Amino acid sequence: MPAPVSPLPSPPSDAAADAPPEQIVSGPGHRLRLTLLMAGACLPILGAVLIAPVLPQMQDHFADVPGADALVPMALTIPALSLALLAPFAGVLVDRLGRKRLLVVATVVYAILGTAPLWLDSLVAIVASRALVGVAEAAIMTCCTTLLGDYYSGRQRDRYLAMQTMCAAISATAFFVLGGAAGSAGWRMPFWAYAVSLLLAPAMAAFLPRPRPHGLADAPFPSTPEPVAARPFPWRPLAGTCALTVFGAVLFYTVQVEMAYLLDDMGVSNTAVIGLASAGSSAAIVIGAVVFTRSGRSPRDWLSIAFALCTLGFAVIWLAPDPVVLTVGAVINCLGGGIMLPSLLTLAMSLLDFEDRGRGTGLWTGSFFLGQFICPLVVLALASALGTRADALGVLALAGAAATAALGLAARRRRTQSAPEPVRQLAG
Repeated sequence: MPAPVSPLPSPPSDAAADAPPEQIVSGPGHRLRLTLLMAGACLPILGAVLIAPVLPQMQDHFADVPGADALVPMALTIPALSLALLAPFAGVLVDRLGRKRLLVVATVVYAILGTAPLWLDSLVAIVASRALVGVAEAAIMTCCTTLLGDYYSGRQRDRYLAMQTMCAAISATAFFVLGGAAGSAGWRMPFWAYAVSLLLAPAMAAFLPRPRPHGLADAPFPSTPEPVAARPFPWRPLAGTCALTVFGAVLFYTVQVEMAYLLDDMGVSNTAVIGLASAGSSAAIVIGAVVFTRSGRSPRDWLSIAFALCTLGFAVIWLAPDPVVLTVGAVINCLGGGIMLPSLLTLAMSLLDFEDRGRGTGLWTGSFFLGQFICPLVVLALASALGTRADALGVLALAGAAATAALGLAARRRRTQSAPEPVRQLAG
């Protein structure tokens, strides 16, 4: 009787064949490098929330300026729009000029432009300086995220990209408190905080090593450059990830932006209560990022779960009979958001090689901040059409459910395609 025929070994996938082996980086230099990159990635968050507490004071100061009702809020939001529009171009510069050089220059420019409102007396000029701050933020965010992808690989890189999410969530709360405390001395005072980047820039220049393709950042450069095979940019898979990121950013930011309004609609006007509820939901983002970091699961496996949690949170808020249930829904939603953001970022990073990592990271960053910018506009449009913000979140819950189902089907299809074929035997 003939022996069973063993199946032919399946060839390794292109991704697995081309990917360099994971190298665990450690040591004092690594810790300092990681600290600098995390601090740099928090600078755009500082720009987004620091002046929020002093907007009413700015409104009073420029009350006689025509259009102040629109220009003062724009001073808060326009950096995010600039970041969204210009991050892809910053990514091209990252690949052409080098990550470290652009990061150091952008960090210095960020301090100069960020502190400009200290001596500007024109509201229009202040808004223009804020738009230019967004340009510097686009370069800083893209460079920091790209360098994380350059210095680390595998699960270590995934952990640090998730840590970036945690640092952003924690720093947002800290900067909001800092802005409120500094604002007691006048609306200009919080802008002094932008000068902190002048401390970061020389440290980045001195202690961030120049990244090496396909290797450790501390490895020596080859004496002669090795030829690099031409590789097409992964437009198609990255376009799908970026489109999902825009939608995911809307789901991620909706509760954070609308929480105070939702509670106010239920009759909660106590700012301490609103702050406590907002802090609880922000803490859930950090918990979600920790869950992603500790689980060891791939980002593709997490996406459907993350979107399902966001959807469930929206549904609870939509149907909430009182502020307590609404807060529970916000916590569920933000828990999903804390998982979703690092999942999308690590998924995008896995598609990129060293030569195009800056461009790809810039496209992803622009997509995320575009979603952040349009988030309140989407909610406002839905609320105007349906009557309440809660109903607007109900529509987002339905859209999230559709996305969750599509992601679940895609995950199931991948598992089916990757399952090994059964061993066939020849008849005796």
